[in-house]
Amino acid sequence: KKTYTCQSFNAGIHCFEEWYSARYFERIQREEMIMKIGIIRCMQTEDFCPGTADFKMIQDHKGVFAGIEEDIEIVGFINCGGCPGKKAVLRAKELVKRGADTIAIASCIKKGTPIGFPCPTASAMMEAVKKAVGDDVRILDHTH
Repeated sequence: KKTYTCQSFNAGIHCFEEWYSARYFERIQREEMIMKIGIIRCMQTEDFCPGTADFKMIQDHKGVFAGIEEDIEIVGFINCGGCPGKKAVLRAKELVKRGADTIAIASCIKKGTPIGFPCPTASAMMEAVKKAVGDDVRILDHTH
């Protein structure tokens, strides 16, 4: 790290500007190294699934997160709004508005875990979410 020492008032202003610029660019670089994720889960499973496996996979970079080298920040964890999942589109848009650059459709929707019954509209829901959030947002089709 660079140390800043200032001898006069004018030098102090210059030092502050240099220090602030360095901190600003460091923050920008760090933010570019962070995946900001929003997770959409099944409303039917939220009474008995607290999302522990989703969070553990993110923390340990396992499952669908295994190849991701970036740090991962959770922006939001919300349900689909109930069958047939039409509210997932609005919820994905809100997650993106709040900073998510990635939307994960939780495994309870795509794979049916832990109840053993995948959502019958999962594919249509994913396509609608992709269309609504655009190509700049990464979509993950499961979490674990």
